[in-house]
Amino acid sequence: MYFEKVIVGIPREIMPGEKRVAAVPDTVGKMVASQAEVLIESGAGKGAYIDDGDYSEKGAEIVADVREIYNRANVILKVKEPRHHEGLDRHEAELFPENSMLISFLHPAHPFNHEGLKILARRGITSYTLDGIPRISRAQQMDSLTSMSTVAGYKSVIFAANHLGRFIPMMPTSFGIIQPAQFLVIGTGVAGLQAIATAKRLGAKVKTLDIRPEANEQARSLGAENIDFDVPQDLAVGEGGYARRLPEEWYEREKELLIPHIEQSDAVILAALIPGEVAPVIVDENMVTSMKKGSVIIDISADQGGNCSLTRCGEEYNYEGITISGILNVPATLPVDATNMFAQSTFNFLDYVVKDGAVKTDTGDEIIGATLVTHEGKIVHSGALRAMEQEK
Repeated sequence: MYFEKVIVGIPREIMPGEKRVAAVPDTVGKMVASQAEVLIESGAGKGAYIDDGDYSEKGAEIVADVREIYNRANVILKVKEPRHHEGLDRHEAELFPENSMLISFLHPAHPFNHEGLKILARRGITSYTLDGIPRISRAQQMDSLTSMSTVAGYKSVIFAANHLGRFIPMMPTSFGIIQPAQFLVIGTGVAGLQAIATAKRLGAKVKTLDIRPEANEQARSLGAENIDFDVPQDLAVGEGGYARRLPEEWYEREKELLIPHIEQSDAVILAALIPGEVAPVIVDENMVTSMKKGSVIIDISADQGGNCSLTRCGEEYNYEGITISGILNVPATLPVDATNMFAQSTFNFLDYVVKDGAVKTDTGDEIIGATLVTHEGKIVHSGALRAMEQEK
């Protein structure tokens, strides 16, 4: 680790409800020990219960005006993608120093973020998206997506329990036995598996569907019942074991298969994601209206567009007696642990891309190729480019 001449800026997050911050005192100490200068906006850690003094004790400079950070820093660490800064009435991407570097969750395929990507490219900013970290052994310690998915899966079940008007576990009463709630988890990657584990701990009966055999095996090991959906593996499984986007006819088959299971479910957790791309729509309006009144859909894929056609990103609402939750940024609701995990993995990624003051941009490197979004005035992320092409 050697960060001489690296000035790291850590602003306060401006997304509504975002309580995380991109660094903790421990990671600030590591950066300072490696000769970096660290600038932190005053109050940046408040949502995660970290005081300014905790940072300054580790060598950070606390800055009252975020514009000073943007004027001085050459590396910006953020949790969430740049957006319009209401206080300064400018898009954050317009505030970052030209030709600087940004590390953040950018969700580059999501249409909401395309304006920001264009600004980053126009201003010569080299940006990396942490949701693109490949699932390989040497990237495990920088895999923010996995750690944040753990939080999202856990909280999705807590949200569902809060909305449901019934018990989740089997409940013996003087009037007879109340049967356990029926949960359906679609997509059993890290988030889905954590959702299964949490729902089972609460006493629910859980069914699952995933297009990957390994994911189904892991779901069964947690006590879930798999819904059989036989998809050719060359279509279903991509690099690192992640799901691939299926041809549209396969999604239609999946919907048909899911109809009777949706009808029986009290809660549906939607967690089917494709790295770097818009989430596939798996639950449509007809499927939602077939559900029992009082049922719940928690769509934790909303940050990438959502798996339900009726999901309103960033909203919770009632649709004909069914609660549909498209809350964005679920990990922010568990800010202490989420911040600690995020900050450690972000530091490890920074340590990987910056060596002796030089920045890695070689897309032949598996990690760089999967995370680099803008460079030398261009958008280079394949998922973002595909999504932009589809918008035309």
